[in-house]
Amino acid sequence: MKNVFKSLVAVAAVAAAFSAGAQSFPGGKPITIIVPFAAGGPTDKVARDLAEALRKPLGGATVIVDNAAGAGGSIGANKVAKANPDGYTLLVHHIGMATMPTLVRNIPFKVESDFEYLGMINDVPMTLIGKPTLPANNYKELVTWIQANKGKINLGNAGVGSASHLCGMLFQHAVGVDMTAVPYKGTGPAMTDLMGGQIDLMCDQTTNTTSVIEGKKVKAFAVTSPKRLSTPALKDLPTLQEMGVKDFNVSIFHGLYAPKGTPPAVLKTLNDALKAALKDPEFIKREEGLGAVVMADKRVEPAEHKKFVASEINKWSPLIKAANVYVE
Repeated sequence: MKNVFKSLVAVAAVAAAFSAGAQSFPGGKPITIIVPFAAGGPTDKVARDLAEALRKPLGGATVIVDNAAGAGGSIGANKVAKANPDGYTLLVHHIGMATMPTLVRNIPFKVESDFEYLGMINDVPMTLIGKPTLPANNYKELVTWIQANKGKINLGNAGVGSASHLCGMLFQHAVGVDMTAVPYKGTGPAMTDLMGGQIDLMCDQTTNTTSVIEGKKVKAFAVTSPKRLSTPALKDLPTLQEMGVKDFNVSIFHGLYAPKGTPPAVLKTLNDALKAALKDPEFIKREEGLGAVVMADKRVEPAEHKKFVASEINKWSPLIKAANVYVE
């Protein structure tokens, strides 16, 4: 009986210590957000804005952004999936969470079971843009130019599996013209070559294109949202649906994730902090200035976030299989 009593005391002590640790999270320790893409890209920008907005609701904690790019976003995601589930290593990922299960061969984790879903951050429309010397000045002229230059058009992207790659793939299908896909190691070098005229077109997130459109460093032709955007630099751009491209609605969502097995109390602290960050006026201002829509619906809740990603997996899987594109 004495041994049983000692065992119960020991278990209670461990449980109390565990509970106290969860309640004191983050307790002065830095939190690292892994971004599975190159620095300077659209997902990196979202993560850095979020890191700044999370500090206050997390009691002034240091929030660091670390880039771990490669393999369609699966390298950084795997780093988080295999991390210690204590809440100090998180993941900000985009639509890749829905495309990786089909796109990445031999993926080393399971998107739906190896992560804790913390809530969605935003929705980001895409823009169709071209090099500054392109002869077309509006979408109708662009279609005429595309039809006249079949087999000669280069379409840049930030790498296989990137948002720009997925959008470009859908656009080619929509206009019925095959283009030469030119993958880069990140959006930055792709944008540099587009501005320099080395590639002809690119489809990328407003978080990455708004400033270059505003600075007239590229030509902008359309947005992929169902409705026109209110952002000053983009408000005059028509939607692709408006221009006759039926059912073309592509927005890139971003979400926050933790490793599977992170304590429930820590998950609640992180979700509460995320909700507070999404209401931060400065964060909203930054995101809206880039054409992003800060999440304000039920998808800020973990269960709804996970449900939405599952629906996106079902949406993208057949499209990727039909295109026969994969990341090794």
